[in-house]
Amino acid sequence: MQLTIRALSKQYANGVQALDGISLDIPAGMFGLLGPNGAGKSTLMRTLATLQEADGGGARLGDIDILREPARVRQVLGYLPQDFGVYPKVSALDLLDHLARLKGVVNASERRATVEALLQRVNLFDVRKQALGGFSGGMRQRFGIAQALIGSPKLIIVDEPTAGLDPEERVRFHNLLADIAQDIVVILSTHIVSDVSDLCSRLAIINKGRVLLTGEPAALVANLKGRIWGAAVDKQAVESLKATMPVIATRLHSGRTLLRVYAESPPAAGFERAEADLEDVYFCAIGGHLTQAASAAAGAA
Repeated sequence: MQLTIRALSKQYANGVQALDGISLDIPAGMFGLLGPNGAGKSTLMRTLATLQEADGGGARLGDIDILREPARVRQVLGYLPQDFGVYPKVSALDLLDHLARLKGVVNASERRATVEALLQRVNLFDVRKQALGGFSGGMRQRFGIAQALIGSPKLIIVDEPTAGLDPEERVRFHNLLADIAQDIVVILSTHIVSDVSDLCSRLAIINKGRVLLTGEPAALVANLKGRIWGAAVDKQAVESLKATMPVIATRLHSGRTLLRVYAESPPAAGFERAEADLEDVYFCAIGGHLTQAASAAAGAA
């Protein structure tokens, strides 16, 4: 099953153009949606989850028209929003049972088997009778995935799922996402580049409601080969260098600032060629140095 999005648009009452003609083809597997805060990621996710309407365009999941058949979409949808709330005094077992009822699993024995299997899958079975208010952030996120998996969905949307997780829980959550994204469409919306690099076979970078770049992470990184340069500079020189060359990222290291620059040749004395990574792709796209057409041309070359 494939998710097809065509010319999707949404403008809010305050004049913000949250979606500006978004078009994407998303096959089964894990698909990364990268962009800064305010890029339009959550608006797109909420639209696909039938929580708000679009102004124009369309989207289809297989033979389902997402905008015109929201009830059919909800039957095959699993959704983990950015802010996933729980009833703190209710146990994981009881709340998941309640959510399964709401999802239409009415047979008691079938529901019990479904709930227990899901708690096993997300490694929460041993704490199933504990109140959710005592769960860590990572445990709550895993519970969120369990509820998203009720009903064997064909489309799962997870919005900023690893924000705030410690490294161990983040790895555990990554493994869980990778396990479920075998034969279904899983959209991972995030601003954390490493999440997409670790998990996704394809991605899209969006900003200001527009798709800037799509493709396979490895291919997009390969297209930057030989065009990323790095140097350590004094902090006082950073602003003047930004004014004279396409700096895509800066970070502090041992009291000095490390600059990464996008250029076809050494931008200045002291710069050395650096190995490109997906973070460079992201910053190049956001900074306007890399477009879909330019990336395709580089790949063909």
